[in-house]
Amino acid sequence: MMETINDRIRIGQRIAELRKEKGMTQAQLAEQACVLQPNIARIENGRYGITIDVLARIAEALGKRIDLV
Repeated sequence: MMETINDRIRIGQRIAELRKEKGMTQAQLAEQACVLQPNIARIENGRYGITIDVLARIAEALGKRIDLV
């Protein structure tokens, strides 16, 4: 199934919400998830598709299971 723009926006908003709840900056999340900070910004804004691998690393950095992101 293809990712839609609405999916990207929803996932990005959820990542931003969880990151802020943990008191993390985008740079801190990027470092812990081994993702470039500009890509974290693009993901959170729904402008960048996310692979399952990157989503898993972000979820781990946030201390969440991937199905809760």
